[in-house]
Formats: sequence, C-alpha cells, structure tokens
Amino acid sequence: MTTPLQNIKYVFVLMLENRSLDHMLGFSGITGTDAAQPTNKTKINGLVGNESNGGFEVSQPAGWVMPVDPCHEFPCVVEQLCGHGKKYPPAGAYPPIDSSGFVANYAENGGAPNPGQIMQCYSPSQLPVLNALAQEFVICDNWYSSMPGPTWPNRFFVHAASSAGLDHSPTGKDISKWFAEGLRFQKGTIFDKLRASSHRWQIFRGDLFPQVLSIFDLFHYFEDTKPLSQFHAAVQDDKYPYAYTFIEPNYGDVLNNTYKGGTCQHPIEDVTCGEWLIKYVYESLRSSPLWGHSLLLVTYDEHGGFYDHVRPGAAVAPGDNSATSSLNQSRFTFEQYGVRVPAVVVSPLIAHNLIDHRTYDHSSVLATVEALWGLGALTNRDAKANNLGSLVTLASARSTPATLPAPANSGGRCPFPAPFGVEAPFLPKARLVERPAQSLDEGNLPGFLYVAHRVDLAVSGSVSTLAQREDMKVQFQSLRTRADAAQYMEKVQQKVRLAEAIAK
Repeated sequence: MTTPLQNIKYVFVLMLENRSLDHMLGFSGITGTDAAQPTNKTKINGLVGNESNGGFEVSQPAGWVMPVDPCHEFPCVVEQLCGHGKKYPPAGAYPPIDSSGFVANYAENGGAPNPGQIMQCYSPSQLPVLNALAQEFVICDNWYSSMPGPTWPNRFFVHAASSAGLDHSPTGKDISKWFAEGLRFQKGTIFDKLRASSHRWQIFRGDLFPQVLSIFDLFHYFEDTKPLSQFHAAVQDDKYPYAYTFIEPNYGDVLNNTYKGGTCQHPIEDVTCGEWLIKYVYESLRSSPLWGHSLLLVTYDEHGGFYDHVRPGAAVAPGDNSATSSLNQSRFTFEQYGVRVPAVVVSPLIAHNLIDHRTYDHSSVLATVEALWGLGALTNRDAKANNLGSLVTLASARSTPATLPAPANSGGRCPFPAPFGVEAPFLPKARLVERPAQSLDEGNLPGFLYVAHRVDLAVSGSVSTLAQREDMKVQFQSLRTRADAAQYMEKVQQKVRLAEAIAK
C-alpha cells in the first residue's frame, strides 16, 4: 500500500545564513494547526514583546543590514547562551543555559555603540516572502542548529550528521589537513549513501565556489554542481533525474567579509536579497511538473549571534570520531544543540498552515531522505533525529499559491534582474580589495579559498599533468595576503568562465 510519503519523489534543500528564529519570525504571530495534533489550533513559539537581555527588550523593525557581523564562533555562543564570561570546560558538560549573554557578547565584539541591535527583529511586512511560506505550509519552531557554533560545522551536519569534529570556522592550519581531497567524514555523507543506492543528486550553486565542495569526493565540478541561474529551466523538465537537490546561495564578497552582492541573508548584507532567492526557488518549483511530488525545506545554518528566547536542549553525539578529532579546538562533545533557526517545510502534499513544535536539527534532513528511500543512518545523530515524513499526509497535491509576494523595498540593490537572475560576481576585482596586506586567516575566507583551489584542480582536470597540479598546490599554499587571494580567486573564476563557455 502506497503511503503519502512515498509520493515524494524529489527533495530540495535551500540553506541560508546566520539568522535566529526570533530574529526572523518572532513577531510573525503565525497561528495554525498543530502538526502533531491536527484537531488542535496553536501558535508559533515567538515573541510576546517584553523579552529582554542585558537591559534591552526585543523590538521591531530590524535594520536591513547589520553594521557589524555578530560573533557566532563557539566561545561567543557559550557566552550568549550561558552568560557573560562563561566558558566551556573541555570535554565536559555544556554550562547551564539561561540565554542571558546575547547583548553583552555583541557589545564586546563590535556592537558597543548600539548593543540593543542584537535584539531587533523583523516585522512581518519586512519579510513578506518568508512569512507567506510559513503561513501557507509548515513552520517548524523547534528546529535548532546542529551545534552551538558557526557556519561551516553546521553546514557539514546537513551533509553528514557530523562536522568531523570541526567546532569553529576553518583556519589555514585546518585546511592543510584536508589537502587535497577534502574533509573526510568517518561515516561518510548523504551523497555517498545516495550514490550507493543509485539515487542521483545535484548541487545548485549561487556562486562559483560552493561551500559543499570542501567535502571529500565532491570533485566533479561540472557534474556535481550547476549554476543556480539554471535551476528554473532544470526543474521544468519532467524527466529531472535528481532525487535530492541541495541549493547554496551566493555568498557575495567573502574576500572582504562584507558579503555584498550575495543572496545568503548574511547579517551584513541586505536581507531582502535572500527573500528574492526564496521566491525564485519556490516559484520555479511551483511552475514545474515536479511540483506535485516535491518537498522543499528552507532553513538557516545557524543563528548568527542573534537573540532567541528558547533555550536549546541536549543533543545526541554523532558517535564518530568528532570528539577526538584534531579539528575540535574546544574538545566539544557535540551533545548540545545550537540556537533555534527558521525552518519552513513546503510541499503540496502537506496540509495548509501547520505549526510543528517537534524538535529537529539539520540531521533531520538526512533522517528524512533516509526514511524516504530506505537508507541507513550515517551517525547516531541522524539515527535519533525526527524526520519530516509525518508532515506529508495528502494523497494528491492541493491547491497552492502560484507566486509569492514581492520582497520589501529596502532601498538596496540585489542581484536579480527581471524577472529573475541569481548569479552575481563572486567578488570584486583585486583593485577593490580592502586591507590588501592583511593576513588571510580570518572569518570564512580560508574555507572559501580552499574551495577555490579545489575548483581550480577540478576545472583543470585531465588537461593538467601531475607536475602542473603540484605547481597549483604550491601556488595556493604561497598565498599570504588578501591581495594575493583576490588575484588567485579572480584567476580561478576566469578559468571556470572559460570552461563554461567551451562547454556551451
């Protein structure tokens, strides 16, 4: 007997950047049907309006762009969740959480001129696209980042139910350990599982250097990834061959840590650009022959330092070598969730206007894919995670909106010419580099530089000799400054464009 879940043939995941649930939807006031108890009406676990932290209450509206990037590295999140000055005891229990340190941590990491900014949250009218999706489909208000830390380890959890022990933004030293095949996971990745079961997958990249390419064995650039500008046309094919699709946004200018020109909703770039991306992905699928058998998840990798009033609970450790990995600076046990993030589940096979209070994290993506196609779990984390299967209850597609509202007008510019276009230049020319003499080992730049190197190797492919590839490695390892990085990434970008032009 066919169950409604078996009618799902395609899973799509769009993962954006660095926003907490309260920050994005805390003032949404969404009411609806309890997903676990369909006879009950319920309300999103959002904000009342009098929640406070460090002497500042939550407020709306929020600014379209943050003046500084709130800290969200592992030690900062310990302070945000556990209080100013708190530290994690290596290999020990996570300190008691009271969510008291968001304002203090923001103030001491660049936010001192206006500490209350970290408590500012968007009004529904500022994010009409995300709010429309959340009201039409399912908002999961207990979806947590997989660990209390930054982007890279949390994004690894959505691919492997583990970060291979990484508990911080990767440094040059870390990357030297990945060379040149990429970060390995003791239990493998969801891409390995899908490949072994003859289920095809695809990554759509918003820029030339998607973060996922830092993973071992994802090396076939023009096969494993496609430009996001091709997504709409690709899903109009009723013979679309990919069961699982992961969508990466454009991260913009990571070279200067401004993220300008991006669509990832990073706090120091215009949030409305990500609204355009969400609209593009939804409307592309909605107009597709795949729509009646599709499930789309829109979520965020981690909270980005923004306030959230719900205290995250304990998590199941992956059970691999994470705790003993040389990438684990804090000797973290991975037995604690990070802060809540927005998560909206979209499908015409899901009833209208649900609110799901059950606990999820990024490993729930894997648990869902595994349940759908009979795959075994990768780690203890996804083995114990709730999957999204129980949300799929309809035997046939229901009526759903063909379009979403236009994003709000922030007064800024987004890389979306009419009607849609999703690629922007990955970074400015070298002459526009800020702080050109500064060291490379800051923020997300080392990680994206590494991805650029792997792309360089992949694009060069069979036309390069072993000696030439060794020279490419030496050249990469000789980079010292941001000016060096700009020239290198521009060179790789040109090689990709040339290869794409030849392929056409």
